[in-house]
Amino acid sequence: MSYNTLMVCCDLNPKHDNRLHIAATLAERFDARVIGIAAQEVIVPLGLAESDAFANVDMWKQNQANIAKRLQQVEERFREALKGRAKQIEWRSAIAEPVSFIAGESRAADLVIVGKGADDTGLDPADLVMWAGRPLLLVPDDVALLKAERILVAWKDTREARRAIYDALPLLHLCQKAIVAEIDEGNNPAAANHRLEDVIAWLTGHGVNATAWSEPLLKGAAAQLDALADTEVLDLIVAGAYGHGKIREWVFGGVTRDLLRQPSRCHLLAH
Repeated sequence: MSYNTLMVCCDLNPKHDNRLHIAATLAERFDARVIGIAAQEVIVPLGLAESDAFANVDMWKQNQANIAKRLQQVEERFREALKGRAKQIEWRSAIAEPVSFIAGESRAADLVIVGKGADDTGLDPADLVMWAGRPLLLVPDDVALLKAERILVAWKDTREARRAIYDALPLLHLCQKAIVAEIDEGNNPAAANHRLEDVIAWLTGHGVNATAWSEPLLKGAAAQLDALADTEVLDLIVAGAYGHGKIREWVFGGVTRDLLRQPSRCHLLAH
């Protein structure tokens, strides 16, 4: 199993080009093609009089032209960053709402690489992970390198976690060590260990060097996983996204929300 096609979401800010370099590195590692993608919709400022239809049209056309020019500049940066580093490169862009456009185009990719927070195009990865139907590799602004030699799998016995670990198999195959960690929220070590043994056996069958780890819920699952990643010097966390539904997590708190706020390492999320 491998990643044959990567898709990297590009925005209008050059400081976010680190995700282009990570995409290039992964393309070399997997001998993959890379699709660069970007979208932004035209927004006419509020406050223009409804009767001033010509002003609205002129403003819309001007904003459309500005976005088209900026998308062309982003394409140029993408092509320069990926030149000679991928089996094949392709560019896709549109003047459109970014989440819906990129989610639709993600049918062409095995893995979608995106920034950690909402970017200059209005793309919110918290929304994209719900609709893409593909795993998202989230890259913080300040992370320029992803070795993925030591990977943490945040395990919870949910559909989303099973989806995420399967989607991460190409990276897990290549890593030196994987730690499958469960925060035992039910305070039932025997049950947690049984679940982890099943996951470790499954990974071992796929040729992955994996060990199990668990501890009771103490200060918050995301914080405990982050502390483990620091201790074990791990630069990638694999996790299921929104196991309780996005609205419930944002209102009441949840691991996905906290992982999205974590600024120092990459995360592979699947829903």
